[in-house]
Amino acid sequence: MSLTERLFGYPRPQLVRDEWQSLNGEWEFAFDGDRRHGMAGDDVAWVHRVNVPFAPESAASGLGDQSFHSACWYRRRFELARRAPRTMLHFGAVDYHARVWVNGMLVADHEGGHTPFCADITDVLVEGPVQTLVVRAEDDPADLAKPRGKQDWQLEPHSIWYPRTTGIWQSVWLEPLPATYIRALRWTPVFDGFEIGCEVLAGGDPRADMSVEVRVTHDGTLLAADRYLMVGMEATRKIVLSDPGIDDSRNDLLWSPESPTLLDAELTLYHGDQVIDRVRSYTAMRSVAINRDRFMLNGRPYPLRLVLDQGYWPDTLMTAPSDAALRRDVELAKEMGFNGVRKHQKIEDPRYLYWADRLGLLVWGEMPSGYAFSARAITRLLKEWTEAIERDYSHPCLIVWVPFNESWGVPNLTSMQAHRNAVEALYHLTRMLDSTRPVIGNDGWEASATDILGIHDYDADPVRLRQRYEVSDPVRTLFDQRRPGGRILTLDGFPHRGQPIVLTEFGGIAYDTRATGRRTWGYSRAADAGSFLAQYTELLKAVSETTMFSGFCYTQFSDTFQETNGLLNADRSPKVALEEIRKATCHGANLFPLPGV
Repeated sequence: MSLTERLFGYPRPQLVRDEWQSLNGEWEFAFDGDRRHGMAGDDVAWVHRVNVPFAPESAASGLGDQSFHSACWYRRRFELARRAPRTMLHFGAVDYHARVWVNGMLVADHEGGHTPFCADITDVLVEGPVQTLVVRAEDDPADLAKPRGKQDWQLEPHSIWYPRTTGIWQSVWLEPLPATYIRALRWTPVFDGFEIGCEVLAGGDPRADMSVEVRVTHDGTLLAADRYLMVGMEATRKIVLSDPGIDDSRNDLLWSPESPTLLDAELTLYHGDQVIDRVRSYTAMRSVAINRDRFMLNGRPYPLRLVLDQGYWPDTLMTAPSDAALRRDVELAKEMGFNGVRKHQKIEDPRYLYWADRLGLLVWGEMPSGYAFSARAITRLLKEWTEAIERDYSHPCLIVWVPFNESWGVPNLTSMQAHRNAVEALYHLTRMLDSTRPVIGNDGWEASATDILGIHDYDADPVRLRQRYEVSDPVRTLFDQRRPGGRILTLDGFPHRGQPIVLTEFGGIAYDTRATGRRTWGYSRAADAGSFLAQYTELLKAVSETTMFSGFCYTQFSDTFQETNGLLNADRSPKVALEEIRKATCHGANLFPLPGV
């Protein structure tokens, strides 16, 4: 196994089989300009090599080519570790439109740059040992009507946008399967009944007389062991856990950042009495809800201390350098005193969510934006957003969904009904697909349908911030008269109805520790470490003591290319001592345990 194959963990952490085969590592590669003709890669001039899963724009790919390319080609020859009744080919993410051929046969056609897809390649495998895999990724760098997040459409990154990501940027892997197998799994904690909903979907050859056994354990103690009849290819049941009825005992099984208790699960698929498939998973007992003006975790008010995280690295862009790097990001957020992150304009790698589940960090899931409005743009966003919710639904760390940010892609919310309809439709669709989590229809300003009112305000003066939001009549003073960022906070017809108010972007203090002379920016500046920490401390004090807020999200976790407003440098080294950042972050709040403590 190559170094690249070893760097990344199991790509689908909530449905695990022991047997799988990574296809990360060196692939043949060509930009579309190297292609002569043909559609299956037969006539491509394979003039480059690329290190998958790193995008060709990244240094880690071996190419580092950030010029404009509308499409690129990949080829890899591989041998199967084992011939199985079925062989599934998985892609974590390919940006943006992927076509996949195996041995010259088209096996997959997927649009959407941030969500996974797979193909059953059993019937196209050849008899010999060597199989040939070809991928073509189309990704027009000038297309503003597709979900692209922070990827710049200009040649050089400008303002708040960063280098583009083209093609494969998450793991590629093979999975040998039985003829009938467990295809999907969904967990839904039901806090009030101390139950966990379990939905199991089978794939492959339909069979009669199938059942699934579900065993749930915690620290080696068996909590439930039940066997359910599959109706067709599906079983949906509620697993009732023993509820002691006493808070102290009950809390031992609850998941939170302070105590990230996970419940291990093993699922066995039977045909009659014959075992035909077995997978491992995990879930958790926890609830998130809104009660008047407060965010609730496990039935109790819970102040949110979040940091905005772009999820970029200098040499690898949107792809983490390794699984260890994803874990370290979770640990660093906690060490700086935050109990959660707002993953900004990115559907993050499932391995990040795995570490957030295991170490205890809340995550807001946000859809990468497009920037041009049209029916096609909304249709594209809708498809990818639906896939993202399906992929991440079962992660206990994920507590809020955000389909739109700062009216990006719907710029005329105050004047055009179609733009309003798009936000309201995505809000209600998200609530339908997942009724267990709050949804912010449009974060930042110009809110309509929303469960939490998110405000973005980069005023660098803590006195003004405190005065602006510590008002006796917020409905009149804040929502009718004052306009942070020059934008109205709620659209006409959608007055504040008492939802929690969270300052979801503020701060952004730039402090460039590298002194390279490069042109950098932030929303305000600090000249040295001392003034940086002092400004941060005063801002956090003002926000933490403002009783109107149910929480905050500071901008941002780490420097990201030309933005030097991170608490950490781009390489994740701290600008000031982590202990000092933690003290300021947790002003007036109880500290929760550090990872591993």
